[in-house]
Amino acid sequence: MANLELPDALLVQNYVSGDENALATLIKRHESRIFGFIYSKIADRDTSNDIFQDTFIKVIKTLKSNSYNEEGKFLPWVMRIAHNLIIDHFRKNKKMPMFRETEEFSIFSVMSDDEPSIESQLISAQVELDLKKLIEELPLDQKEVLVMRMYQDMSFKEISEITGVSINTSLGRMRYALLNLRKVIDKHQIVLTN
Repeated sequence: MANLELPDALLVQNYVSGDENALATLIKRHESRIFGFIYSKIADRDTSNDIFQDTFIKVIKTLKSNSYNEEGKFLPWVMRIAHNLIIDHFRKNKKMPMFRETEEFSIFSVMSDDEPSIESQLISAQVELDLKKLIEELPLDQKEVLVMRMYQDMSFKEISEITGVSINTSLGRMRYALLNLRKVIDKHQIVLTN
């Protein structure tokens, strides 16, 4: 029970020292964020579960071999491992990621807190579908930053740590993603209402 209040760095030390429960606490603490990140890229629950498991197998191997040195940065380190495994998955399958609406995940289902009318639900669903189609037209690096920032609410610091690029590069990719999104909207002659 005492593990729940401990910071990540101390839990990592405790796990390396032989406390198996410390790792269970770390996994439970960050599970939804890490799985959500993987699932947002893969959009397949079984494959996402496999990559999630592989991520923690790699974490365990690294911690057990005493080669972990990311003091105080456990979550970004694990996210980077997951990110690399996702890239490996797409390289192996030679296909680009698709962001699909599924029964399990819809950004509007987590955003609303009042019971929306049927009409507003239909409009929200259509807007979300249209936006996802437009995002698909962006270059992969820009799409990745946009999704991490807008759909996963990550800071640019977290994005830069996960993707392995500088904060300025992440900011630049976001800026170009928004500029290119505007061009795509213009190309499709979509009228945005405020």
